[in-house]
Amino acid sequence: MSDTPHILDNPARASLTGPHAHFAERRGRVLRYQADVSPWLALPDDPGADDWADVAALAGPGNEIALPGFRGEIPQGWEVTFRGEGVQFVDDGLAAAPDPEAVRLGPADVPEMLALVERTRPGPFLPRTVELGTYLGIRRNGALVAMAGERLHPPGWTEISAVCTDAAVRGQGLATRLTLAVAHGIRARGETPFLHTGADNTTAVRLYESLGFRLRRRTRFLAARVPERPERLEDGRVAAVG
Repeated sequence: MSDTPHILDNPARASLTGPHAHFAERRGRVLRYQADVSPWLALPDDPGADDWADVAALAGPGNEIALPGFRGEIPQGWEVTFRGEGVQFVDDGLAAAPDPEAVRLGPADVPEMLALVERTRPGPFLPRTVELGTYLGIRRNGALVAMAGERLHPPGWTEISAVCTDAAVRGQGLATRLTLAVAHGIRARGETPFLHTGADNTTAVRLYESLGFRLRRRTRFLAARVPERPERLEDGRVAAVG
């Protein structure tokens, strides 16, 4: 059995060094998305003190960083602002299909998309997140009531994200239809859909398993705040624990 890491073990890094390289900001071995596109920051698989110093410089003192999938130790004196267990699912027989009611969403729809995200809280969605890939929505009486789209894009894979439905129309299967429609577009490019959700979100887990997603691994969602004055070693590096 190979010990080689799977490309989905560090999907943000695989995206930022691959298809999403044009969204990347880099310092040393550390990469992150442009601040109005996504909050995700990508560390190398073996981060050391020099890398954490680059994180601090890239993010800036007092700012928060999001580290999807990171299970190591953050530097001494940094504040953990969020920690949650997650699960990663991959396509294992989805009945992917286009949806006749789904419409393509773009920059002009962003105010409505942001408002829907604010009401439903599916996860981070920023003013330029729509640029990461295809976003589809369903409107009722002209109003956007459900959407789903593409986020991380490691080579050969595309993450389905921002799956959300307004409370007024839940129970009508809109999230399922949009998920399968987005997956259809991913498959049409010869790529494989995957997604993340919270490990304790049993409703979402049951839905994704019923659609044909398979649990690939358990992961973690972590966010931390860079101290105003990171502690430094004698050679100028940021001190890290572990």
